[in-house]
Amino acid sequence: MALSEIDRNLLERCLERKPRAWEDFVDRFMGLVVHVIHHTAQARSIRVGAEDRDDLCAEVFLNFIKDDFGVLRHFRGESSLATYLTVVARRIVVKSLLHRKPTTPLGDGNAQQASHNAADSGADVEQRISSREEVERLLGALDGGEAAIVRMYHLEGKSYQEIGAAVGMSENSIGPILSRARSKMRRSSV
Repeated sequence: MALSEIDRNLLERCLERKPRAWEDFVDRFMGLVVHVIHHTAQARSIRVGAEDRDDLCAEVFLNFIKDDFGVLRHFRGESSLATYLTVVARRIVVKSLLHRKPTTPLGDGNAQQASHNAADSGADVEQRISSREEVERLLGALDGGEAAIVRMYHLEGKSYQEIGAAVGMSENSIGPILSRARSKMRRSSV
């Protein structure tokens, strides 16, 4: 999908530092960034509270304007602006989540269990080992190529383009492979 006229105008206004351009940009793409944060954290089984979400949003938008709007200046218009910003935001969020201290994994929301785990670091370590073993077991249900693609996408945060280049496939082949692999993993988790 090509760059829409609305986004082209908004991009030009931001790069020319027109009045209210940045505020309009943030208003337009805040929901997208919040969605990327929640989706990325959920895919990695990381609980993100409101404060963490706000910090990650700020980090994403600061990266957009860093180096004189470097992220926006590098946009080539080969996709929609939303698609481009989604990829950039996901990379920023993945990098930030990987460099943060371990947080509460997603679960059933049982506060008593969460406080019990926080108090007993041995149980926390055991849970992480158990989760990692489960992930490895699920990946073991896949053939080598599928497992590598799932690892690159979900654990390393790589884009379809990066994965395609790494495994020697077209970018358009990655999505269907991920979809089939997820289905296999769901079947083997029951």
